[in-house]
Parts: sequence; structure tokens; C-alpha cells
Amino acid sequence: MTDDLSLLIDAAREAGKLATGYFHGDAQRWDKPGGQGPVTEADLAVDRMLREGLTSARPGYGWLSEETEDTAARLDADQVFIVDPIDGTRSFIEGSRTWSHSLAIARNGIVEAAVVYLPMLDKLYAAARGQGATLNNTALSVSAQSDVTDATVLATKANFEPWFWTDAKAPPVNRQFRSSLAYRLALVGEGRYDAMLTLRPTWEWDVAAGSLIVEEAGGKVSDKSRLAARFNNPTPQLSGMVAGAPQLHDALVRRLV
Repeated sequence: MTDDLSLLIDAAREAGKLATGYFHGDAQRWDKPGGQGPVTEADLAVDRMLREGLTSARPGYGWLSEETEDTAARLDADQVFIVDPIDGTRSFIEGSRTWSHSLAIARNGIVEAAVVYLPMLDKLYAAARGQGATLNNTALSVSAQSDVTDATVLATKANFEPWFWTDAKAPPVNRQFRSSLAYRLALVGEGRYDAMLTLRPTWEWDVAAGSLIVEEAGGKVSDKSRLAARFNNPTPQLSGMVAGAPQLHDALVRRLV
């Protein structure tokens, strides 16, 4: 798996070089059908480069990406790449620097290697199962926060609507926001924030890499029903995600309806 992680790191850095060539430029953009958000020619160029490079290096691995039309072929593969070429496309379009490349390899539904790379911030988060998580080669650890009160939680405002929570009362956390789900997870793994949550159906490519970074930094990750995240599903979505310091994670999911 060390070789797989090295492959992802090299690919992420190449993706960063390609994407930054479009940043602050006039990259053509479109709106995806069905309200699925925007896509730019940068997303498509990075997707094409990653797909060609990674599947050539590991021809037996399946492929799942936000920007590639999905097929059932990946379901027959023991290992599968799960990729978001640019996570935070809206931020990319708006000129924010907090977009990322999110790359993961799952084996039989479990993420084994992961990279989240923010080229404009020169931040490369990496993890291999059983080997810890790093930021620019420095070991990471989640925060020690255990109490919901005053915990810093990365989430959109919509996640704190009363109907998600027992007694119709959202917990008294300090809510913060970053547009990239992959970056939110990486920040929790870094210990800069205590937890993150998203309670809507969540695409696998948004969270696969970041979930391993949190776990390998000593955190806990589940869907909103407390079930462990499993990847490469026929419909590549999870029932939300809650991630954070172990006791805080448990305190949050206990309050969910």
C-alpha cells in the first residue's frame, strides 16, 4: 500500500500543476444537469489526466470519479480509485484558494490510501491504513475535544436545522465552513477543527480520501446513522458523514434524529 500512496501523491502534485494553469484564468464553465453544480474545463482536464495516468499504472483497479460517467465495471474490481478532480469547484471559479484534489484507493469497500492536496496553499495531506496521517510529512492527530459545547464543527448552516436533531434542538457548537468536503475532513485530521458533519446524501468522491485521513489521525468516522463508511457502492453515495475526535463524534451522532 505504500506504493499506492506514493502513486497518489505523485498524481496529486501533477494534478495541482495542471489545475493552477487554469486558476484565475478564463476557464470555460458549465452547469451540470439536475442542479448538480458547476464544472469547468479544469475539472475535466484534471480528470482525464488522472484517469489515464492512474489506470495505466494500476490496470486492474476500478475507476470512480465525479467527472467520469460511471459504469458497473468498477463493482467487479477488488481495488478502485475514488477521485474528485477538483473538490470545491465553486471556490475555484470564485478565486478562493481552498479547492483541493481528492484521491483515494479503496480495497473491498475500505479506503486504504488517500491524498487531499491543496496546491494553492501547498498543503498535502496523506494517509495509508495502519500507517498514520501526515500534512507535508508531519504526523497528524485529531483534537482532544470531547464536549459538544463550544466544539468547532465544520458544516453548512443547513445541517443545524432543528429536524435533524433530537428534541428539535441543534447542539451548541461553534460552526465554521469550508466549501471542500475533502478539506473539511483534512482539517479535522489536522486537529485545527474538532469535527465535521454533512447530513445530506454524500458522494463517495467527496469524502473517501478525507475519511481515512481522519481515521489515521486517531479520529472516528461514520455515516449519520453511526454505520462505518463503505465505499464503491452501486450508487456511490453515503448517508451523510460525521467525523471528529472519538468522544465528540459519538456525542454528535447520539443527538441526531
